[in-house]
Amino acid sequence: MSHKTSKPRKSVEPKIDSSFSLKQIQPITECQKDVIESFEEGQNLVLMGTAGTGKTFLSLYLALNQIIKGKGERPSKIMIIRSIVSSRDVGFLPGTIKEKMAVYEEPYRGIFSELFGRGDAYEVLKNKGIVEFCSTSYLRGTTLNNTFVILDEFQNCNYEEIRTILTRLGKNTRIFLCGDTRQNDLYRSKYDVSGMEEIVSVLETMKEFDIIDFGVEDIVRSDIVKSFIIAEEEYLKNTLAMNVDI
Repeated sequence: MSHKTSKPRKSVEPKIDSSFSLKQIQPITECQKDVIESFEEGQNLVLMGTAGTGKTFLSLYLALNQIIKGKGERPSKIMIIRSIVSSRDVGFLPGTIKEKMAVYEEPYRGIFSELFGRGDAYEVLKNKGIVEFCSTSYLRGTTLNNTFVILDEFQNCNYEEIRTILTRLGKNTRIFLCGDTRQNDLYRSKYDVSGMEEIVSVLETMKEFDIIDFGVEDIVRSDIVKSFIIAEEEYLKNTLAMNVDI
């Protein structure tokens, strides 16, 4: 009796079709320029600093741009990961786990809409398997291969959550860690402490990572955001000085 041997199936990479035209982005600040240069050199990136500096926006743009170019060995999809801090309360939100998590996807829908000039860009690319959104709670035991990982708002992760992500990274995978040093939502928690500072201390000893710290001068969201952050910093500085004098 003869047996036919079946040929192994080739894995088909998800692709972005020609109807998607990615807006071309140029760096506005020196820090943004540093991000692009480090990315092109193959580095993994830690982008931290004040709000409104384009950390997540630029990370998604760079990942999408490389996927669309499709040259050489490069990741073929993007996984956006964040800790659902109110997840410590997520059970109170209506709906399934996916419906509860969908609330946290809204910022990325907006970014994709701006980058592609179409409101359905995020959902279409998600359905194609090019983009995936996940909470830090559901990654143990997995290996992330051929993926651009964007760990967003990582100041809201404890050390073990960030460590879990870093130890999931597989072959042909790169990571962006994006965090705002001023917006730590864990400070109210009795159980969790932000792991940002400790993990950055580890990563800055590794040649595979570049750490880029954004300041007030890098705010590009709007003039009013920039003015507010400057005023806030001045207020906090004066308050601290008054407390020291007392």
